[in-house]
Amino acid sequence: MRSEKRSQKINNVVRARQHSLHVVLENIHDPHNVSAIFRTCDAAGVPGVSLIYNYEKFPKIGKKSSASAYKWIEKEKFKSVEECYIELKKKGFQIIASSISFDAIDLYDNDFTKKTAIVLGNEHRGVSDEAANFADVKFQIPMFGMIQSLNVSVAAAITLYEAVRQRKTSNMYPSKDLSEKELQKIIDDWLRK
Repeated sequence: MRSEKRSQKINNVVRARQHSLHVVLENIHDPHNVSAIFRTCDAAGVPGVSLIYNYEKFPKIGKKSSASAYKWIEKEKFKSVEECYIELKKKGFQIIASSISFDAIDLYDNDFTKKTAIVLGNEHRGVSDEAANFADVKFQIPMFGMIQSLNVSVAAAITLYEAVRQRKTSNMYPSKDLSEKELQKIIDDWLRK
């Protein structure tokens, strides 16, 4: 019975995955933040994360702190913003970068029903100028207090759940991104994990 429940859960989760929604983490050094973002990605149905580490060392991520979400998220490592963005563009993603800048639009003005890659930056420096300037859109989360930034894992959760809200409203759950054959392959792969 237990394996039947697991099988059904995997089936439901794989079918909800939003292959047209992606997260990019640029030089995030705190492994707890990376783990928290992976947990949010899993919860929101984001199947993959691109990791750019060209300044910071790649953090060691523990299974306990990520609640094993790391196991269920596909990961791609990149040594440069350019390399990552070229790959995302080839796959048809619009790239939106979190940025506190005068030309950043409000988070809630983004259309997350489009094929979208969300770029989040380092805890102290934010996204690099390169990551911001070569993105299609710069966005910021509206804030009304004295502090001008949020913890990166909190920013990821707020952003991803705005994407979830828009996608649920547009009936994008379960996902329509992949064919039945592609979905079944992922389900079979997950059953072996």
